[in-house]
Amino acid sequence: MRIIITGAGDVGYHLAKMLSSELQDIYLIDQDEARLSYVQSHIDIYPIKGDATSLEVLQEAKVSSCDLLIAVTSSEKTNLLVSIIAKKYGAKQTIARISNMENLDPDIQSMYKDLGVNTLISPVQLAADEIVRLISKSAFTDSFGFEDDSLSVFGLPIGDKSPLRDKTVEESAYLNPNLSFKPIAIHRLEDTIMVDRDTKVLENDIMYFMSAPEAIDDLTALCDQSCVEIRNVMIMGGSRIGVRTAMLLEDTYKVILLEADRDKCEKITEVLKNTLVLNIDGSNVEAIREEGLSEMDAFIAATGDSERNIISCLVAKNNGVTKTIARVENLDYIHLSQNIGIDTLINKKIIAAGNIFKYVRKGDVDAIVSLHGVDAEIIEFNVKAKSKVTRKKIKNLKFPDNARIAGVIRDGKGFIPFGDFQIEPNDKAIVFSLTDSIHKIERFFL
Repeated sequence: MRIIITGAGDVGYHLAKMLSSELQDIYLIDQDEARLSYVQSHIDIYPIKGDATSLEVLQEAKVSSCDLLIAVTSSEKTNLLVSIIAKKYGAKQTIARISNMENLDPDIQSMYKDLGVNTLISPVQLAADEIVRLISKSAFTDSFGFEDDSLSVFGLPIGDKSPLRDKTVEESAYLNPNLSFKPIAIHRLEDTIMVDRDTKVLENDIMYFMSAPEAIDDLTALCDQSCVEIRNVMIMGGSRIGVRTAMLLEDTYKVILLEADRDKCEKITEVLKNTLVLNIDGSNVEAIREEGLSEMDAFIAATGDSERNIISCLVAKNNGVTKTIARVENLDYIHLSQNIGIDTLINKKIIAAGNIFKYVRKGDVDAIVSLHGVDAEIIEFNVKAKSKVTRKKIKNLKFPDNARIAGVIRDGKGFIPFGDFQIEPNDKAIVFSLTDSIHKIERFFL
């Protein structure tokens, strides 16, 4: 694929890095020559210095033969204009990063689509949605549902009293008599391990399962975890992510938002209707204790300072808070959550990239899920009539070792597939794959 990315900031750089590893032809446009040079020294891209709204610059990037244009500059207006121009001059698909939440209204999205912007992506909205999902399942480090939750994939830490601990998958198979769940992978320290029958499960592993709805409670108990009902939520930071998250939570939970800037607090109170907004520096431990930190069920650190967010979540854990989520901008921190005691670290760039990747993958892709700190993807394929995956039972497909067919949805019903299962045309197949096997599995679904 020929892909044009406009904007070499953090989001553009991260996307270019991920996409270049996919052996794509990446053209990166930015007006900052120093920034382009930095990116080029780290990634195999074609740098173009200039204004992305210039037709001459877009023609230099061969926009007429562009398969995908991703506009992720810091200016929403620029992103929308670039996408419209690119579509007019031949780009097959266009994606624009936006910051104005009003543009996510279906009618406005439809209008932009008519103008040539195929997809609007809001990293802030995606991050807030992810936080809400994590809050709804307090025991899970990750959680994602398919087809109205007819199947779910989630991560659970292995506690010291778990009957799975110190056993191989085969030795604990008796705990799954109805075959209503399937262990897929383990995240251990910084490694992602695909599970097979001989894999031994250790304490503090985060184990990822594909599960039918009826097995979720049993699995949670098997891992020696419990889902605490979340009622009280404290959010540190009146950032766009913090405010958007509060907006999504405030009608269901009792929400307190902390913001150190008084002027910002006043503006936030005009937006949030059912959230208690306090002019408090969230790093002032004594102050947040006085506001009931120990009574909180969840603590979300959403400032723009990664280190501050991490430390504040550790303080919250130390004060008895069940669920902690820290926003981090430094990608090097993503693997740390398991080691330092924070439930989940989220990064909006990774979340946005996962949503964009569905337009890059070969085959008919419905959804792509990136798990926090895990070097793998979950891809939901729509199975075509003559796909290779329909020709044999799963056990005879010679699927890559570092990938698993984790779930199948047929006519709206979820199935946990094992070796004798045969996938049929029009099924939705949910595949869990380490990054280095993704190109191999795509060929099964063409």
